[in-house]
Amino acid sequence: MKTPLQKVAIITGASQGIGSALVDAYRKRGYAIVANSRSITPADDQHVLTVQGDIADPATAERVVAAAIDRYGHVDTLVNNAGIFFAKPFTEYTLDDYAAFTGTNLAGFFRITQLAVEQMLAQGSGHIVNITASIVDNADARVPSVLAALTKGGLQYATKSLAIEYAARGIRTNAVSPGTTNTPMHPREAHDTLAALQPVGRLGELSDVVDAVMYLESASFVTGEILHVDGGMSAGH
Repeated sequence: MKTPLQKVAIITGASQGIGSALVDAYRKRGYAIVANSRSITPADDQHVLTVQGDIADPATAERVVAAAIDRYGHVDTLVNNAGIFFAKPFTEYTLDDYAAFTGTNLAGFFRITQLAVEQMLAQGSGHIVNITASIVDNADARVPSVLAALTKGGLQYATKSLAIEYAARGIRTNAVSPGTTNTPMHPREAHDTLAALQPVGRLGELSDVVDAVMYLESASFVTGEILHVDGGMSAGH
């Protein structure tokens, strides 16, 4: 049964870390959620619809958006959170690494955003939030990450392009650019080393990133913004 008055957010990479925290935050705001990841399981909450699958596959993107429209009739927000990151010297990246980065970080953004924008245009409103990475703005020889720069950097500037393309048609597009954040992506034994790379001397917490997304969700006059949540990393060392 469709519930047209309830706002709806699609969140990718939603089974752990930032994605899982965003599901909780949007639910607290009263949103219904369509949550996707490769490993996601059905939720106990009747207002959280889970769709399992690899978002790099266009068929998964189509299933996610179709599920949102079938259940709720509309899409108010899309959070492109799914992403991968690992650092390697440039010449040590493999073709499989390249395929993984471009698949999740770029293809995983492309099709689902097309479909969401089509729906938002029909509605006359919507909001897209892309989760990028602060290291694309401030390369660090200690963390060689060309494939992150190539993919998350592309996503960051796609944010600005989408914002301008649809600014007059009711759709806002923003990005949150985290520094190193305390998520399951980073083993606990590496936390002290990673914290030392941050100008403020600590890792970001999930709440830091969530608060930034929630600000953008409420900021009706903000579009095309890259909001750095990185303990000063983007300002320098």
